[in-house]
Order: sequence, then structure tokens, then C-alpha cells
Amino acid sequence: MSPKLTRDVIARTGLDLLADHGLDGLSMRTLASALGVQAPTLYWHVRNKRELLDAMADVIAAEACQRLRPLGDGDSVAHWLADVARTLRSALLQYRDGARVFVGSATPSARPANEMVLTGLQSAGFDLDAAAQTVLVLLHYVTGSAIEEQARSGVDYEDNPYANAELLDAERFPLTARVRLVLFNPDADASFEVGLTTVLAGITATLSP
Repeated sequence: MSPKLTRDVIARTGLDLLADHGLDGLSMRTLASALGVQAPTLYWHVRNKRELLDAMADVIAAEACQRLRPLGDGDSVAHWLADVARTLRSALLQYRDGARVFVGSATPSARPANEMVLTGLQSAGFDLDAAAQTVLVLLHYVTGSAIEEQARSGVDYEDNPYANAELLDAERFPLTARVRLVLFNPDADASFEVGLTTVLAGITATLSP
């Protein structure tokens, strides 16, 4: 028996379908077929694909927010922000093209977490505007790096161009060739952590009290 059709069921089914279809292959017709309904039935819950992506992104946001914790007494702000960034990244990477779904979507479920982070930063002495800028800097770093990481998986290519970094023409691009394993680091976790350290150092240098 099919589950009762709700916006949440539709959104979660859409996220599950990403594994096989990716964002570009996900359509309202494909989703309706997976749910065992006609496409027009979906429009009672999501009026178009834009609303579908908003609902899917909101599920991702809710899953991330459930794992976030407020700044505790004695916590290092930098370590706490690093945990926030890692938690969001983990939620985005849970689904194929999850970062692309999330970016630019309306996510009401993220608002409590956003308020929690602003509150934590203010309690640590950040000016409210600086706290807001910190949220944006972290958000943009995490989402941007997740989009890049998921693209480099190569699932949308017949022949993944990122897999051939070692074949780079060293005569034409000698400097790029020397640092190819930095630019195309196969260890995405390590690469993310290096960037996160740099971002947090910038926040500490320019935005912290």
C-alpha cells in the first residue's frame, strides 16, 4: 500500500530518486511514476519543480539542523563553527546533487538553526552584522565545495574528466601539473578541511571580536 501522499513524502521520494536520475533527470513525471500516481496529482502538493526542489531542500535542511548543537560554555568558537560546517556538508553529500538542490532553495527548516548560530556568535562577542556575515561565509564555502565535490564524482559523465588529472600536459601547464594532486585532491575530506581551516582563520582575523 502506497504511503499517504504528502509534501514530505513527495520530497523524500524526490531525494531518493536522485541516486538513479540526478537532478537533471528528475522530473515531475518520473516522481509521479515512483509514487504510483498521475503527474497532475502532485500539483495539489507542489505546484511545479521549483516548489519540489524547495521541499527537497527543506528536508536536507531539517536533517542537518537536527544534528547541530548550540555553542556551549567553554567551547572554542572556531571548533564549534567547524562542527556546524561539517554537519551541513554531511547532509548535502547524503544525496546525489544534494548541494545543487539546496543552493538557492527556500528552506524554512533552517531558520531555527540560523537563529541558534547567530545567538551563539553574539554570546561570544560578535557584532550581529559580523555574526550574519560569518553565517554567509561558512554557508557559501560549504555549499560551493559540496557542489564541486559532487560534480567531481563524475556520475554525470560517460568518461569522468576529473579522473584524468594525472594525464595533465606538464609541458604546457608545468605549475598546474606540479600541484595537480592539490587542485584535484582525491581525498575530498582532507581538501575540505584545509579550506575550512583557511575560512575560519579569515573569520577570526576579520570578523571576530
